[in-house]
Amino acid sequence: MSLATPLALRRPQRKLYTAAKAEPARRFHQLYDKMYREDILVHAYSSVRAAKGARTPGVDGETFADIEEQGTMKWLAGLLKELRNKTYRPQPVRRVMIPKKGGGQRPLGIPTIRDRVAQTAAKLVLEPIFEADF
Repeated sequence: MSLATPLALRRPQRKLYTAAKAEPARRFHQLYDKMYREDILVHAYSSVRAAKGARTPGVDGETFADIEEQGTMKWLAGLLKELRNKTYRPQPVRRVMIPKKGGGQRPLGIPTIRDRVAQTAAKLVLEPIFEADF
């Protein structure tokens, strides 16, 4: 399931897309600060939550229920602070083996919710730039 991107996020995405389309050789600087905007992190969290990914938690053991119990905005504020201070470090990916249809098993990596939210925030910022090339 995909959530509709709020208008407040579509505007800066459209600006990035338009700039990338107008000048294909342009280099974008200072995109990192857009990743930790509160509205981007809130939408990233909502997108990860709606995706209903891994049913088992990552290596940190944290679930959506745990996050919502402590307060989603408080949790996001902690992630925002780590991103802003450049102290954020991704956690190792949890490895599980899942069965294949023809027999045997294959490895599957399960990142933490915190890492999936950070990755989605980066995607929200970078995607319009790369989309202009395609």
